[in-house]
Amino acid sequence: SASVHKAERSSGYDITRAFVSVAGSHIASLTSRGMVGIVGQRSIRPDDLEKAMEAARAIAIPHNREVLHVVPRSYTLDGQEGVRSPVGMHAFRLEVDAHIITASSTSIANLEQAIQAAGVYVDRFILNPLAAGDAVLTPQEREGGVVVIDIGGGTTDLAIFIEGTVWHTAVIPVGGDHITNDITYWMKVPFELAEAVKIQHGHAQARAVSSLETFLVEPFGDGMPIEVKRNDLAMVVEARVEEMFELVKKEIKRSGYDGLLRAGAVITGGCSQLPGIADVAARILDCPVRLAKPERLTGMADALRNPSYSTSVGLLRLGLEMQALPEKEIPNGSNAASGITGLLNNLLRRLLPDEE
Repeated sequence: SASVHKAERSSGYDITRAFVSVAGSHIASLTSRGMVGIVGQRSIRPDDLEKAMEAARAIAIPHNREVLHVVPRSYTLDGQEGVRSPVGMHAFRLEVDAHIITASSTSIANLEQAIQAAGVYVDRFILNPLAAGDAVLTPQEREGGVVVIDIGGGTTDLAIFIEGTVWHTAVIPVGGDHITNDITYWMKVPFELAEAVKIQHGHAQARAVSSLETFLVEPFGDGMPIEVKRNDLAMVVEARVEEMFELVKKEIKRSGYDGLLRAGAVITGGCSQLPGIADVAARILDCPVRLAKPERLTGMADALRNPSYSTSVGLLRLGLEMQALPEKEIPNGSNAASGITGLLNNLLRRLLPDEE
């Protein structure tokens, strides 16, 4: 509640509704097919697609889970597979191949209750890497085949985009906080100090750090500073980063789409700013890798183009596209991208500290 009030005072906006990102080990996904018949000599309409999607959604899932997203991958018309835009075409039988993302009902209910207690109504929950992908991917990457790797604190979230849509999602139970915990145990310092050490001195590749570089840190106990070799720290960090991307590689192979990712991997999230992380990812995943920040932005570009904002920018874009934002807050004549940019710029001018 305090955070909401602070944001309202700083931005000048009343915050009553929100699109909320979801991540965590409770997220799961599966594929399903839905079918509807087209009656009469007519072309396929948008409501036919909706009926096919509802048929795909009507799949048996455990009672303690709920559907977050039903994403169409492709359509089949009278046995002709691989149709992407069937509206206006003719067929007697319409089928959809859909990717279904589910979440723990308990986790969603608890999250929604906490948000509503702050006076904010949840318009919709959206999976983290889907929102991040909307902010950082280029159309060419979506079409060519790419995996978005969103490295958060507790988890690393994956979304595979092929032919312009989502084909696979997964959650890896390793994130930036695990690196910080490793530093905590190794250096015997509080978590907060370990996080600061990771940000200021961390590197994902030990061979890229000179063995002569050192820094001082105060461990638990008598508080006497000790000298730490940055190369030693890098070895601790590198071990966990390698584990993270080995798990990512395993999940990509498990999806069966590892041979279709021509555009490689796009890494985002706060931990993506760790120096050397892209090189480790490229070595383990054996594909092109780039670090991503929110794109298609104007105005306060430097303030917005930070990997930590990727999910938030994606949520705002999706919210605008789904008409979750009041029209009076959208500049007249603006498209989705420019409208959201204007709103973001206005918010950030109020929220971000002025540079001296």
